[in-house]
Formats: sequence, structure tokens, C-alpha cells
Amino acid sequence: MKTIAIGVGENENIIQACHIFKEKHPKTNLKLIYRDKDMVQAVLDDKIHGVDRGSLPASNIMKEFKAVYPNITRATYVNGDEYEFLLTPVGIDEGETVEDRLDIVKNCIDFLKRLGKTPKIAVLAEGRKDDFGRGPEVSQSITDSEKLTELIKENTDEEVENYYILVEKAIKDGCNVIVAPNGRVGNIIFRTLVLLNSWPSYGAITFGMDKIYIDTSRDQSIEGYVRSLTLADELDNF
Repeated sequence: MKTIAIGVGENENIIQACHIFKEKHPKTNLKLIYRDKDMVQAVLDDKIHGVDRGSLPASNIMKEFKAVYPNITRATYVNGDEYEFLLTPVGIDEGETVEDRLDIVKNCIDFLKRLGKTPKIAVLAEGRKDDFGRGPEVSQSITDSEKLTELIKENTDEEVENYYILVEKAIKDGCNVIVAPNGRVGNIIFRTLVLLNSWPSYGAITFGMDKIYIDTSRDQSIEGYVRSLTLADELDNF
């Protein structure tokens, strides 16, 4: 029987989610984790097949993880009736450089191909192309987005387009990798789509470590936690 460790914090939706998940997956054992350090140990435990952060706070856990896995990054997996895509970066301190974001894109490509899907990549910026000059941060973001788009073309064989600030067009066009200008913008997009508008997220896939680790929001709904547990369970089969 496989075992998935799940973090339990202040949001008790996770407890109800565990009950629902067990009814649907009786052959998967759930190990409840209540402390940050035990979550880190679960990732290092060979007897545990996957780990879900659940409702534990992220800050201390990510610090501990990065001490062991310095290159970890995350991409939120959104999958509903109309849209399916990876949104990245979503960690507030991730994807700070163009090179960082290129590495994340490569991880997203590999993940989608494991699922048998063809990547279609959208690069975002903090303004439209003709907004260049409306402040140094906006201009730099536009320059970086154009550089990243070219690097993806040079280093992969996948379809990529610079949508600048038009995230809505990227989603409508069926892009399945959405690359935010940085992790803070990505996190805001995630909160707007998933936590405010209830788009179905399966949690964030974590790249750069050996263990399956699904990063979730401590504010997630019962249904959201069930989806993240389901993803951790299914990824163990790949």
C-alpha cells in the first residue's frame, strides 16, 4: 500500500478532504503531519511515496527544503472543464531572473510530456509591448519577457509566444504553460483565479527534488485539497 503524507494546519478543510479522499482511494494510506520539521522528514523518507503540504504554512518548510534541494521551483496545475495549464512561477521568491524562468519552463515541458501533452507556452510581462518607457520596472519586464521568449525558442522545440500582459488571451488561446514575470505576479494570478474565482487547482508541482511534493495553499477549499491528494496519488504511477 502506498503512503502519502499530508500537512495539517489551521485550515481544517484538510481533515474533511482526507476523509473524502480515503473513501475514493482506500488502497492509499494517509499519514497526517502536524509540524514543519516532520514534513521535511517525510520528503526524505523512502517509505513515503508522495507528500502534500496541505494547510501547513509554506515559509519554514520551503527554507528547509531549499537547504537540501537548492534548485526547487513550483508550477500550479490548473485543470478544469475548459482550461488546463501550468502557472509558474508562483513562489514569491522564485523566477527572479530570465534564466531561472527558462529552467522552470523546461521542467514544465518535461512534466507535460510525461502526461502525453504537447506544450504551448505563453510568456507574460508587466505591460503591453507599447508600454515600454512607462517606468523602469515595466520596461525591464517587457525586455525580459522578449529575452525569455527567444531563449525558449533557442533551447526547446516547443511553441512559444510573448503575450506581454494579456494573460486572458494566453488562456483563451489554449496555452498550457503560463509564465508570469516573477513569482509574486504568479502568486497573485493564482489567488485571483483559484481562491477568488474557484478555478480548479490541483496544487503546485514541485520540481528539483526526487520525491513527489504537491505544494498547496493554506487557504484552499475541501475540494482543492482532495484534488491535490489525488494528483499526488496519480503522479506516483508515472
